[in-house]
Amino acid sequence: MPRKAQNESVSDLNAAPGGAAAVDRALSLLSAFQPGDEALSLAQFAERTQLYKSTVLRLLASLEHARFIRRQDDGRYALGLEIARLHGLYAAAQSLDHLVLPVLRTLAAATGESAAYHVRQTQGDSWVRLCQFRVDSSHVVRDHVRAGDLLPNDRGAGARVLIAFGPADELPRGAKERALYDAIRAQGHCALVGDRTAELAGISAPVFHADGRLAAAVTLTMPTHRYDAAYVGPVLAAAKELSGLV
Repeated sequence: MPRKAQNESVSDLNAAPGGAAAVDRALSLLSAFQPGDEALSLAQFAERTQLYKSTVLRLLASLEHARFIRRQDDGRYALGLEIARLHGLYAAAQSLDHLVLPVLRTLAAATGESAAYHVRQTQGDSWVRLCQFRVDSSHVVRDHVRAGDLLPNDRGAGARVLIAFGPADELPRGAKERALYDAIRAQGHCALVGDRTAELAGISAPVFHADGRLAAAVTLTMPTHRYDAAYVGPVLAAAKELSGLV
C-alpha cells in the first residue's frame, strides 16, 4: 500500500466533492505553475503540491501523454501544446465583449450612470486611453463618449487608475501627484469630481489579468450633481468580477 503523506497535499485540501482523487492530483500539478515559470523540476512539483515524487512522476507521465505537459531535454517539465490549443478555443468562445459588456450593463443598470472599460493603447513612444467598451446612462444629461474614442491619459478617474496601477517607472515624480497615486493604489480605486472636465465626476477601479498585470479600468461617469460615493462599491465589484477573466 502507498505510504500516507505526513502533510495533506494541495489536492487533498481542495478536493472536488464527489470527484476523482487522481484527477484532483493531476490538476494540482498544472496549477503548480506560477507567473514567470518556464518549466518546473520534479522537486518543485513535489514541494508545491505536497505529493510524493513517485506520485508526481506517474501523474506527469499521463499529462505528458495527453500533451498537457512537455518534458524538456534538461529533465524539467513545461506546459504542453494542449494547453495552448484549449486556450485558443477558450479565447475564441469567450471574446472580450461577451465578458465585459454584461458586467458594464449590470453596473449601469444598478447606478443609472454610464459604465465604460478603458485600456492603455500604445501610440508612438507614449500611450492613449481608449474607451474600448461603453454602456450609456439612461439619463438625458450625461457625457457622450463612445466606444472607440480616445480620452486624455492624464485626467479623469479612468486615466488616473491606468497610471496608478500601470508601469511603476511611468509614475509622475512630483510629490503632489505621487501622493495622489499612492492613495489610489492604497484604496484600490479613484473617485474624482471635475478632474477631466468641471461638469463630470468619475469613479474607476482596476481590472487585472490572471497574472496580476493591469488589464483595464472599469469607470463610471456622471454629471457632478449626480455624483454619489455609494457607487464606489458597485464599481469595485464590477472590476473584481472581470479580473482574471480578461
